[in-house]
Amino acid sequence: MTEEERAIAAEFGQAVNMTAKELEHWLTTDESKAVGQKDDGGESTGHESGRKIVDLLHAKKSSLTAQDYAHMRKVIGYIHRHLAQRPSGDVRESRWRYSLMNWGHDPLK
Repeated sequence: MTEEERAIAAEFGQAVNMTAKELEHWLTTDESKAVGQKDDGGESTGHESGRKIVDLLHAKKSSLTAQDYAHMRKVIGYIHRHLAQRPSGDVRESRWRYSLMNWGHDPLK
């Protein structure tokens, strides 16, 4: 593992604050499936990303590929950008929170 990969993995570990089990359960909910951009009415980008994140959380670090690290960078960027757009008021049942949770981050944790 290179220094860059170590840094990406560490930042990913900070940004993704849901466990694999929590995220797997979340992805089965109607709320999870109802948010995000969908191409051709199928699965949203965030929901698909959530499934990849679950795989990354289960993976051994030694088995991670360049594509895995690229996805980690994408996740980190999304979470940081989305957190900066926090709406005012109670976000517990907001589309904003649900979208972040699809990407492995629960802002209420």
